Amino acid sequence: MHIPKLVMFDLDGTLARSKQPLTDEMADCLTELLTKTRIAVISGGALPQFLSQIVEQLPKDANLSNLYLLPTSGAALYEYIDAAWKKIYEERLSDKEATDIEAVLRAAGKETGHINFSEPSYGERIEHRGAQVTLSALGQQAPVDEKEAWDPDRSKRDALHAHVSSHLPTYTVKIGGKTSIDVTKQNIDKAYGIHKLCERIGVPEADTLYVGDELRSGGNDEAAYKTGAQTHPVTSPEDTIQLIHELVS
Repeated sequence: MHIPKLVMFDLDGTLARSKQPLTDEMADCLTELLTKTRIAVISGGALPQFLSQIVEQLPKDANLSNLYLLPTSGAALYEYIDAAWKKIYEERLSDKEATDIEAVLRAAGKETGHINFSEPSYGERIEHRGAQVTLSALGQQAPVDEKEAWDPDRSKRDALHAHVSSHLPTYTVKIGGKTSIDVTKQNIDKAYGIHKLCERIGVPEADTLYVGDELRSGGNDEAAYKTGAQTHPVTSPEDTIQLIHELVS
């Protein structure tokens, strides 16, 4: 299999289970792939989540200069320069924008009946991530099994997404993970991140491979279809490991 000049991965459900660290096997696979091509990870989480889930799990000799991090759904880009992660850009929301978005998210939880903010949760339900505001129905630290069981048919997230989108027409509203809704500035999504990174590092989108577990209509990887990148759907981190073996063999 031809190795593209850039391989971009979704994070949760593609490289790891929701908010869980990479397995040792995945870390080894990515480390080997980093010796052969550039890798980017793009997802709705904030930078600290990327560092704990991905970077801290890689061996110390991993070629981090070939790794690019695009948190908050591509609204920001970080590169490893002079032994530190440097922010290249961030499409940051203003404090007022973030506050207005939070009010709509809270109203959506109440009016759809899917979230009761007076009930205990696993950490904060709404997180301001600089370039993105994220609603997590069960809280930011909810156990993976509970998150996966909360909305198996996506009906709750679809209802929340429809409500928030109708009240925030000048923003981009996306279903994020198993329990989350992400809001960024208008037209800021994974396609934006792909365009920006390819332009910055001089890699044609046609020689970029996007790998994700939600490459379908309404999925959080769907925006990749708006670019010139090749796409490869996967069903799990184990499926991704198999793909990486094929790329490096």
